[in-house]
Amino acid sequence: MNFFDTHAHIGLIHEDQIEQLLIVKQAQRAGVKHIVSICNSLPDFDRVYTNLKTAKRVYHAVGVSPSEVTNPGLDWDMQVTQKASFDRIVAIGEIGLDYYRKFGNKKSQIELFIQQLDIAKQLDLPVIIHNREAGTDVLNILRDRIPPKGGILHCYSEDWEYAKKALELNLYISFAGNVTYRNARNLHETAVNMPLDRMLIESESPFMVPSAYQGKRNKPAYLPKVAEGIAELREIPLEDLAAQLYENSLNVFSIPSDDE
Repeated sequence: MNFFDTHAHIGLIHEDQIEQLLIVKQAQRAGVKHIVSICNSLPDFDRVYTNLKTAKRVYHAVGVSPSEVTNPGLDWDMQVTQKASFDRIVAIGEIGLDYYRKFGNKKSQIELFIQQLDIAKQLDLPVIIHNREAGTDVLNILRDRIPPKGGILHCYSEDWEYAKKALELNLYISFAGNVTYRNARNLHETAVNMPLDRMLIESESPFMVPSAYQGKRNKPAYLPKVAEGIAELREIPLEDLAAQLYENSLNVFSIPSDDE
């Protein structure tokens, strides 16, 4: 079975290049064939992208997350556009809104989000969307500004009613280790009811460790446990689910099957 980790903060697991490359190798031994590396800031992106240049099965997203809204960097929009032309860049992200941490203010977060949605449209790339306690604004903005290539609601944390509204748009929903938690009933309902061809999985490492590894720091090698949890919830063979999730990942990032 092959798995595709659509969201991993490799630079937050380890800063050292050799350790980062070891993380990738451990994941591949666990069946995680591909990883999308996520960075919150442009300086972090530069470091991780350089460290993983030889890791041909690691793809990258580039963008400025809401955590960086007060200091996105000089000419950040030009930087995002330029870096998006690098090899193996498959998305703009992660971008979005976070009203829990109260980074900057809502207006500045929304402006940063919209600007990057427009960049994704211009570059014909999908977006990877962060949403924390900002669900209404995220959906309202996406209804007007979602790029043609669509996007991913990553580390999904809303309920099934919200998911139904999101699925009216060109969006995939990505589940992380929290779907394996016994008390995550809203996530369980969503994972059981949503169409399989719009579902993705991610490690969100080093965060959101699956329940089987609680107490440890998360890493992409633990991703199969997320798939196992969803397969149990849906009462379907893991092999069938894994094949569909892998195909979905290739589709959302426009990775040709003969080039993967």
